[in-house]
Amino acid sequence: MFGNTRSAAFVPLASFSSTAVYSSAEHMVRLVSSAVGCVLALVSAGYCQDRVAEEGGLRGSRPAVSLTLKDSSGALIEAPATVRIYHSGVMSGQSTSSKGRAYFILGGLGDYTITVEASGYKPAQKEISLPVAVTDEEEIVLQRVSDPNVILDASVRPLLAPKAKEALEKGLQAIRDDKLDKAEKYLENAASLAPNHPDVLYAQGVLCLKRRQWARAQEVLEKATQIDPKDARAFSALGMTFVNAGNYDQAIAPLQQSLRLNSKEWETHWALAKAFYHHEQYDEALRESQEALAGSRGKAPEIELLLAQSLTAVGRYEEAAETLRAFVKKHPNDSGAATAQRWLEKLTTDGKISKN
Repeated sequence: MFGNTRSAAFVPLASFSSTAVYSSAEHMVRLVSSAVGCVLALVSAGYCQDRVAEEGGLRGSRPAVSLTLKDSSGALIEAPATVRIYHSGVMSGQSTSSKGRAYFILGGLGDYTITVEASGYKPAQKEISLPVAVTDEEEIVLQRVSDPNVILDASVRPLLAPKAKEALEKGLQAIRDDKLDKAEKYLENAASLAPNHPDVLYAQGVLCLKRRQWARAQEVLEKATQIDPKDARAFSALGMTFVNAGNYDQAIAPLQQSLRLNSKEWETHWALAKAFYHHEQYDEALRESQEALAGSRGKAPEIELLLAQSLTAVGRYEEAAETLRAFVKKHPNDSGAATAQRWLEKLTTDGKISKN
């Protein structure tokens, strides 16, 4: 059995795709922020007169939003809908509509995002601006789900406001450019605008991976996976953190969960193969290294060395030797070529393969 392959830190290459990070922010996503500010939902038409009285007594200089929900025919949405309103990515209010209406008194002026979810309808959202303290009348039209058997997931992630999105994008670009101090500043800004947003936590975890700060990476990535248990990237990055820290037994579970959510990421297969190998689960290591090599399409030649190790560990010496010879031939200038040649010589010396 051979020694370790090169110990370069695992950092998910796909993590630097801004589209992958933001796409969920363009739609309604999982809610994690706690309610902030004053929320007052008056959900019955019979409360109209009370609402007027309360506006004068409670609202003062604060703006309010009166929301009407309709379907595509113009009829009021009779079914209860969950309505949330966000300011700078943080939830400012939540209400359940009644007979197609919801009402909010807000904490201040500015730009807000309203999101609506109702059973049998597609999620909807609307951007509004409240420059003065008045009651803003808004209407949102919900589209019915074409398949009546479809049940929409009621859980949503927090929206990423434009300023937070911009800071996150700049942070990721700085990571791509290997300007890690600058990346940290941008991501701190994004975190201040969108506390505990899973996309921001994920990016912070990737930054920590780049800096080899395994404990901090584990902390933020575990938090990201708790907030969004369907984020394959966060589970993958968490598993890579454990691999880099040498905690191979802890790495297996999050990497497997990542692949259950998204089986196409070759980097995750590679990290899992390494975890299995060091955990002495050699058949599993062989399977995952083969998956990783096929998916990588030559982007990471080091996988071939791990594949050779796994083949050797399960007693398939000739196949291991062929893999090593192919590596030396294809990558003569790679720093792993010397390692591959040394392993070939050891297989020969040990009588595992015939001399060529």
